[in-house]
Amino acid sequence: MTPTSAQLRKSRTRRSMLFIPGANAAMVSNGFIYGADALMFDLEDSVILREKDAARRLVYHALQHPLYRERETIVRVNALDSAYGLADLEAVVRGGADIVRLPKTDTAQDVTDIESEIARIEAECGREPGSTGLLAAIESPQGITEAVAIANASPRLIGIALGAEDYVRNLRTERSAEGVELLFARCAILQAARAAGIQAFDTVYSDASNDAGFLHEAAHIKQLGFDGKSLINPRQIELLHNLYAPTRKEVDHAQQVIEAAEASAREGRGVVSLNGKMVDSPVIERARLVLSRATLSGIRQE
Repeated sequence: MTPTSAQLRKSRTRRSMLFIPGANAAMVSNGFIYGADALMFDLEDSVILREKDAARRLVYHALQHPLYRERETIVRVNALDSAYGLADLEAVVRGGADIVRLPKTDTAQDVTDIESEIARIEAECGREPGSTGLLAAIESPQGITEAVAIANASPRLIGIALGAEDYVRNLRTERSAEGVELLFARCAILQAARAAGIQAFDTVYSDASNDAGFLHEAAHIKQLGFDGKSLINPRQIELLHNLYAPTRKEVDHAQQVIEAAEASAREGRGVVSLNGKMVDSPVIERARLVLSRATLSGIRQE
C-alpha cells in the first residue's frame, strides 16, 4: 500500500529544527545554508512588538525562495487570540509553509481552532487541502495534563513539542543541568505522541556556548525516545546529528537483522532468527531505524 502524503509527513526524520528569528533579515535570507532537518521561522517570542509586521513580510517572501522549497519549513506563529496570530497564519499558509507551529497549546480546542483557520485559508488561496501540517508546542502544566487530547486533536499534527521556559516558570522553579524538573513533562509528551502515532520534540538548550551541557541534555532526550530537538544555534546541528548517528557496531547488527528478516521472507518462514535467537517485529523495526539514521548521519564519531 502506498503511504499517503500525511503519513510521509509524520514519518519524516526531524532530528534538528533550527529556530530562525523572523526579524533577523540576514538569517531569514540565507537560513537554507544550514544543515538542519527543518528550518523554523519564529514570529512569536523572538520578535518584539514593533517588528511583528516586518518579520511577517520577511518570512512570507522567504518561504517562496526556490532554495527554501528544498527544505522543510516550519513557522511558529503568534497565538490566534493575540493581535498578530491570524495575520501570521494568513501569510505563512499562503506563503507555502510546510508546517505551522502553534505556541502555548493548552487544550485540544486550541488545535481545532487553528486547524479550521488553516483549512479556510487553503481553500481561499487554492492550496491543496490538508497540505499544511501542524506542530503543537506545549508550554504549561495545563498543556501537559491535556497532552493526550492535544496529540489526537487533528490529522494535520506531525508532532508535539515541549516549550520548557514557560513551563518551569509556571511550576515555580527553574531549569537545571540535570533536568529533573522536566522529566515528567518530557515523559508525558513522549507517551502522548507515541500513543497518537506522531513525533515528539524536545525544547531548546539555551546556553549556546556550553557544548558539553548541550550534549548531555541531547543524549538524555535521545535515550528517552524523542525524535529530535529544537535548536537556537546552527553549530548545535552537527553535534545533534552526530549524537543521533548509530555506531559501527549498531549498524552491523541492524544489517544482520534485516538480512535475516529478508531471508526468512524469501523462504516463507514465519519466524525470523539470528544467531539462534528469535527476532521479533520491534527488533526489525528498530534495525530499519538504525540504518535510516546511518544513511542520514553516517557513523557516529566518538
